[in-house]
Amino acid sequence: MEENFKMVAKTFYGFEEILAKELQLLGAQKIKPGNRMVSFVGDLGFLYKANLSLRTALKILKPIHTGRVANEEALYQLFYDFTWADYLDVDSKFIIDSVVHGSIFTHSQFASQKAKDGLVDQFRDRHNQRPNVDLNRPDLRINLHIQEDFCTISLDSSGASLHHRGYRTATNIAPLNEVLAAGLIQLSGWNGNTDFLDPMCGSGTLVIEAAMFACNIPANINRKLFAFEKWTDWDADLFEKIQESQLKKIINPSIQIKGSDKSPSAIEKALINIKNINLNDFVTIEKKDFFQLEKENTEPLHLLTNPPYGERLDGDINVLYQGIGDAFKQSFPNTHAWIISSNMEAIKCIGLRPSRKIKLFNGKLETKLMYYPIYKGTKRVHKLNKE
Repeated sequence: MEENFKMVAKTFYGFEEILAKELQLLGAQKIKPGNRMVSFVGDLGFLYKANLSLRTALKILKPIHTGRVANEEALYQLFYDFTWADYLDVDSKFIIDSVVHGSIFTHSQFASQKAKDGLVDQFRDRHNQRPNVDLNRPDLRINLHIQEDFCTISLDSSGASLHHRGYRTATNIAPLNEVLAAGLIQLSGWNGNTDFLDPMCGSGTLVIEAAMFACNIPANINRKLFAFEKWTDWDADLFEKIQESQLKKIINPSIQIKGSDKSPSAIEKALINIKNINLNDFVTIEKKDFFQLEKENTEPLHLLTNPPYGERLDGDINVLYQGIGDAFKQSFPNTHAWIISSNMEAIKCIGLRPSRKIKLFNGKLETKLMYYPIYKGTKRVHKLNKE
């Protein structure tokens, strides 16, 4: 029986609890949320499943060694003494990614260099040959994390960040990160049982992630390569079984998921991306200005959008946000409206009091996810409806 081991899923600030919930639903053991990460326990099959299915994880790391490193010599020695032959041979190509915190090591590249020296010197001393570094297509991606003097060496099982889903070949200006989009959907409390709308959809990331969530499609089913496929213990048959098992859980939801945008080029890109992941039957895209939209029925609607900013913005941002607030009040009764924005001044122009504010980061920009519950209407509206 395959033995269990500890893993670490990296994520964005503010997503730790929803990632922990995802892991719980997937069947992980000993789940512990931390700072921008969640640790858990599982076997090799679960490592494959986590990479394939988790929506809010950026990477899945497998810790293989820890130690105290009081200085650069100690770091060199830690890597020199470790049994790398279990993971590499002289013909392998590798890379070391470092994250350092504290006063002992202050430059991640310096730490990577010292660690690399220890690793290749071991091979050179034992075999008169050494594996080479390859920044672009390594056989093994090693993750080095140093917090003060405590060092953790891990294998990066994902490779490129898991937000590279494989479906987005066409992008608009400043596209939303796919993992961020998936997290926003879950943080906003949408469960896939009500209609979903992004009225400023750009290249379609939010509506695509919403459809994948509602249909229970594995997040990275379209991804071309995971780093674990180059590991010495790669089990292609096991991975295929995991894939088949996850694909059997796909469902067909009886809801509408819609995106709209006034930009013809944005609509064109959204349609390409939706076609890439075969979601044409589940997502409707139309070219329409948000301010011309009206809610089509009286049923509850979940609206989530990332209004344009910077280069994407055509006109005055305060006027845009004032218009958004007016549209909410006039055209979207019985709507759970959520906006992600980093412009706290413009947000005030919406003219509605948010009932929730969730602090997040979009890259290095501090942002807020704001919730505006728009009720069914005034007593006057109800009276007219009865008449």
